[in-house]
Amino acid sequence: MSKRTEVDHLCPCGSGLVLDDCCAAYINGSLPAPSAKALMRSRYTAYVQRNESYILSTWHRSTRPETASMNTDPPSKWLSLKIIACENDTVEFIARYKVQGKAYRLHEKSRFVYEDGQWYYIDGEIKS
Repeated sequence: MSKRTEVDHLCPCGSGLVLDDCCAAYINGSLPAPSAKALMRSRYTAYVQRNESYILSTWHRSTRPETASMNTDPPSKWLSLKIIACENDTVEFIARYKVQGKAYRLHEKSRFVYEDGQWYYIDGEIKS
């Protein structure tokens, strides 16, 4: 059995923190994300983990789809997240991913709303 290192447990969101000290508490429901930026990071981590229930539960009911379409074939492999800008209820980011070995990037400016003590994703504007 191989010994796991701390690097194995780094949060996929790119914060540099260990998963348990970063997004895990939001994803497992122990704590609500304290900001739009924290919710964005935790949603990215949930995409990496293919955690559709978290993605849907943090999507505002006014724009939430029936499914998050995470079970695509072939599946996406999420590689990295870079937060470009964050202003109160908007987060601009670039997420890099691969599908069948081909690299892609998603550049989006996402809108969030704080409601009933929790942040929710509303929608995003795709940037070029």
